[in-house]
Amino acid sequence: MTGERTVRAAVRIHGRSAQQGAVRGLLDELPDRGGHLVVTGEPGLGRTTLLQWAARAFRSGPVLRLGPGPGTPATAGRLLGAVRAVTGTAPLLVCVDDAHLWDARARAVLAGATERLRPAGRTGLLLSVAGHRAVDPEFARLPAVRLDPLSPPSAADLLDDLTDGAVAPAVRDRIVAGAEGNPALLHALLRRLSPAELRGHLPPSGAPADAAALAEVAGDAWTSDDGARDLLLTVAAAVRASDGPDTDAALVLDAVRRLRPASRPGLPTEPLPAQLALAGGRLRFHSELVRRTVHAVAAPERRRDAHRALADAMEETDGCGPLPVLLHRSWSAAGPGPVVPLADRLAAAADGTATAPYGLRATAYARAAELTADAATRAARYTAAAEQALLAGRPERARPLLAAARDGAAPAAVRGRAELVRGLTELRDGPVGDAHQTLLLAASLLAPGAPAAAETAALAAADAAWAAGDLRTCLDALAPEAPGGEGVAQESPPVHRDPAAPHAAPTLAAVVREHRIGMRALLQGRLDRASAPLGQVVERGRTGDGPERLLRSAAAALLLGDVDAARRGGARALAAARQLGSDTLVPQALEYLAYAELRAGRHPQARAHAEEGLRAALRAGQRNTAAHHRAVLALAASIEEQPDVVARHVAAALATARRHGLAQVTTLAEWATARADLGRGRPHDAADRLGLLVLPGPGRGHFAVWRLAVPCFVEAAVLAGRHEETREVLADFADWAAFGADPQAAAQLARCHALLAPPDRADALYRRALTRHDEAGGDFERARTALLHGKWLRRRRRPREARGLLGTALAGFDRCGAGVWAAQARGELRALGAPSGGPNRGPDTGTLTRLTPQQLRIARYVAEGATNREVALTLAVSTRTVDYHLRKVFAALGVRSRLELARLVEQAEQAEPVEKTGARP
Repeated sequence: MTGERTVRAAVRIHGRSAQQGAVRGLLDELPDRGGHLVVTGEPGLGRTTLLQWAARAFRSGPVLRLGPGPGTPATAGRLLGAVRAVTGTAPLLVCVDDAHLWDARARAVLAGATERLRPAGRTGLLLSVAGHRAVDPEFARLPAVRLDPLSPPSAADLLDDLTDGAVAPAVRDRIVAGAEGNPALLHALLRRLSPAELRGHLPPSGAPADAAALAEVAGDAWTSDDGARDLLLTVAAAVRASDGPDTDAALVLDAVRRLRPASRPGLPTEPLPAQLALAGGRLRFHSELVRRTVHAVAAPERRRDAHRALADAMEETDGCGPLPVLLHRSWSAAGPGPVVPLADRLAAAADGTATAPYGLRATAYARAAELTADAATRAARYTAAAEQALLAGRPERARPLLAAARDGAAPAAVRGRAELVRGLTELRDGPVGDAHQTLLLAASLLAPGAPAAAETAALAAADAAWAAGDLRTCLDALAPEAPGGEGVAQESPPVHRDPAAPHAAPTLAAVVREHRIGMRALLQGRLDRASAPLGQVVERGRTGDGPERLLRSAAAALLLGDVDAARRGGARALAAARQLGSDTLVPQALEYLAYAELRAGRHPQARAHAEEGLRAALRAGQRNTAAHHRAVLALAASIEEQPDVVARHVAAALATARRHGLAQVTTLAEWATARADLGRGRPHDAADRLGLLVLPGPGRGHFAVWRLAVPCFVEAAVLAGRHEETREVLADFADWAAFGADPQAAAQLARCHALLAPPDRADALYRRALTRHDEAGGDFERARTALLHGKWLRRRRRPREARGLLGTALAGFDRCGAGVWAAQARGELRALGAPSGGPNRGPDTGTLTRLTPQQLRIARYVAEGATNREVALTLAVSTRTVDYHLRKVFAALGVRSRLELARLVEQAEQAEPVEKTGARP
């Protein structure tokens, strides 16, 4: 009985939203004009599936599907005939799978203008091109979308979709790690398992991805003639020990000459095999799947010879570290059994080579474990490999290594280290309640023999409780009587060891200890007791260079409200994490940076950091961290006139937050939605949503976040005529402002009092708020206060004073990109009969000054003749976003066609040549 009965077709395409969006853009343009789009990717990533989806999604006309198989055109003439045979005036979509297999003339026709294929035009060509080889020159200049391997969470979702969630967690981790993001390989691995193996009732037999499974997916992409085979194998073997996508070409050629002594100098084959690329003296495979396949299908003795030749070549080459040499020696050993001396040397080299990349150290520890006979030592080495894999941003590799570590009779300290790694993995990508319990278990196991590691585990458990919004549990984890809470820690756990400074462990342990003490005092409302230890953590970040210390420094600065120190610590942590190759810590550093910029009112900078952090978190399989970045992106977009962007990020953030219990993310996302409503003049909706977050009750928002939303709630409630609801929450906010951990709070409190004050006191309170803003800084919050003050003055018929404040507000909103709030200021200025163009914009000509910066960019692109899809690709937004903004542009300018818009833009720019703030750089 095989596992095929447990596998069904996937219900949906996983992890391809960006690529589907690009294809959808092509389909949306077809009713108006033609276009090309090339889909490329290595075998098994779903090129054909995406083309099939496009064919089903296209409803505006016929679809012609072409491919290189029997009965399909193989020449240019037959291709043109097949396309022209589809008569009619409706748009036509031509899907060409494996276009690289067509003859040269047919490829040239495919790459040509769509109008050549059909007299009526409006023909779209969607081409699939192999990504395991160099791109054909005919397709090199066409717009393309690349299918990359799925992220681990997307691969796990696909696996659950295929099996209805019947796969056991340990088996899921094994399959996801073996597939390395390739959907077809994941299918192949599934088909090899019986139902009992799939559910974990029997241990899986064989390697997770052996030669047969790899060759099945790669097909003929890996085959080559005898002359190139040794070169391909040697490059594949060299990359395996490089922890990177490429390897030194000179080293490879030296090893090949040792394999083939009679070969001539230089590359052994001309031209270079299609599977390889050479650039800057480095050789790499176009496809990681093909590289794995080449290595796996080679004869075992030839594979060992290649590793031996590489080890010999490295020993005679300056600059090669000990780890790659020992790895090649280990892989050249005959037989799968233990080799104790080699295992000990490999583990010792991994311990002593502190500056080696995390991924390479993970490989070395794992290989040492495979060669180790003693069960307890083997478990310790698998655990060390998992620690390094997690730091490298490869949780999908860490989980199977932890499963392998469980097989040994490990002591409590080793089990505790394993639980610490598991808990940190869950903290970034899993239910944070589970992470909390796992980390507490780690702390209790580590406390007797590794107090510093126990301290780290306890602090991480508090981080999990913080993310869940459970204040009591967070305080319990930070308590002195909790595991790891007694005494001053004197050692650093391996998972947090700073490779750049191996002798600085006491400093890191002290940072963890001080952070724990200060964080507990802060949550108890004792700023007097919190400021000293947290300040010490911040100060240590000024001189330290390890990413862990710097991250703690940035976190402590955020707790104290020192956003400048948080930005410095976050930026230094980011640089250190990148320098050490820690893909796990990069998203966290970017998260702290984004939050610091947001707290400082620098929304464009926060958005830039969060966008990069989101990409890094998704690559590293950190869905919880990605949700935090999406919440920041939603808050940044909430001040712009982009409600669809806010809604998209909020929906994605909440999807993860609700599944994994992320109360902090939920509060931030809901706040973003409410602030967008408030900015768009919908105070009733904003007050309804914010009331659930800030008013007392079981549904109140995260204990450390809800107070930040109080000023928005007070403004919305006053505008909605619900003054009485603000009294109790404003008293809480006054306590928060007096606490001193939020530099904006004092000014915001004065603004709230001004909103609620009688006319004889409001003016003075607004002025006091503006003075406080001058002390705290922050363009956005100051501009909001100036806008409210200006509105108040205008309604009391004090136009001269109102005009100055509204102009100041408009300038502040323009400077921080708050388009939706700038529109409010312009509306107030127009009501006064004053120019609303803002500083340095000249008089209001009634044209481009009415647009937000994003609308202005889109208007100029369209005026130059760009299609909506071309604008979307240029600005990295969806076609629907462009459609939405273009409708706003037409309404704001009173035009009804693109031609009218082009004329208006030309006239306005001739009249206002200095106004180029929305132009492309």
